[in-house]
Amino acid sequence: MSAHEYDVVVVGAGTSGCYAAATIARDGYDVAIVERKNEEDAGHIACGDALKGANDFPEAIPKSKIEPAFTNTEVDHGRFEIPQEDTVLDIPVPGELAVIDRWEYGRLIIEGADEAGVEFYYDTVVQDVLQDDDGTVTGITGKRKGEDVQFDATIVIDGAGSLSLLQDKVDFSGSTFDTNVSYSHFSSAYREVVEVQEPVEWSDALVFKPADIAAGYVWYFPRTDTIINAGLGFQMTEEPMKLVDDLKKDLRNREEFEGAEVIDKLGAALPTRRPYDSATAPGYMAVGDAAAHVNPTTGGGIAGAAYAGSYAGEQAVIALEEGDVSEEILWRYNQRVMDHFGGRYASLDVYNILSTAVDVDDLMGLIASLPGEKLAEALYSGTTSFGPLLLVQTAASSFGHWRQILNFYRVKQLADELLTHYERYPSRPSALAGWQDERDRIMEDIYELTGADPKY
Repeated sequence: MSAHEYDVVVVGAGTSGCYAAATIARDGYDVAIVERKNEEDAGHIACGDALKGANDFPEAIPKSKIEPAFTNTEVDHGRFEIPQEDTVLDIPVPGELAVIDRWEYGRLIIEGADEAGVEFYYDTVVQDVLQDDDGTVTGITGKRKGEDVQFDATIVIDGAGSLSLLQDKVDFSGSTFDTNVSYSHFSSAYREVVEVQEPVEWSDALVFKPADIAAGYVWYFPRTDTIINAGLGFQMTEEPMKLVDDLKKDLRNREEFEGAEVIDKLGAALPTRRPYDSATAPGYMAVGDAAAHVNPTTGGGIAGAAYAGSYAGEQAVIALEEGDVSEEILWRYNQRVMDHFGGRYASLDVYNILSTAVDVDDLMGLIASLPGEKLAEALYSGTTSFGPLLLVQTAASSFGHWRQILNFYRVKQLADELLTHYERYPSRPSALAGWQDERDRIMEDIYELTGADPKY
């Protein structure tokens, strides 16, 4: 067995892993990234390629480093196609938005981490996690090109993605780490990068449409006016879709894809749930998809993963400087995630819960009846002025949807209450249980109002 020793070992060369490692390396600590893929394929993952918040990225890997991967910066709105209502709804997207070449972006962040001083170990499959008798994580073991390998570390950062294997191996009984995680909190998705013969007319939009099943969705995101990221997915609580066949069927029904060529294809699982209540344990932090740092309504997670990785890296440096890797020291990482975007994402998850309890045709009818700018506020800021006056105005022009609109308003009130509660996220691990009790009370009200089965 070969053995290696580092201050920090990061598992996974994705966005969160690279930003965490680069942050730590720039402070002069020895850090390694362990990646299961080979060097050529590293950075190649299934993604929608849309990057929200492209104007604001952590400095550990500067934005200028990744900008060459930005292939379409002209996108400024979402285009919701609702066949049930014979409607196309344009919704403005606030802030800078880009569609990227995700594989090129993946290569660039790896290059950025390498330039910061990170060491990479490719072709390495993690098999187990090492812990002391007191529960502190002290490293990982695995196979590298068929050889047993061990990495000893003061801190392990889990950037291994959705349903991370590491979390099956760690004994979290002495920590607050969120173990209330189920396959049903995730979506299964498949995407193809398709080159069309003529420029599409919607190259300035992210195109969404409902699939034929509840909680299923289809997207068309233009990397350029002729290269389109086309994909679909479904919530794992639902009857499975035949992802490849269903996507090809949808492509055949769109004339702009006649004669198109598939130039890349890949599948993945992604979180469609609230962020973990806690992503820390002694000597251990989870980041990005491994801690559900994803907008649960859109699947967007690149910017959140970059910031989560940076916050984890900064807290790791503090822990190393103090010689203390207890959960008490690492906790500030949780706070920063919740303050920045975690609370907002948790409130947006309420709409995912609502979608599981309503008829898809009724939901599409409701969406088609709402003002686009108010939907944009709800989707992208997590808050909206969806008040009584708007209810009256919308109902006046949307006969037949009054009951759904009123219910949406009541759900929105509870989502706002939930967001306010997340703004009171505790400052220490010992206060988490009490905070969770109050959060769960609000969730019970949400389940009762929507009629949805409890998600957590």
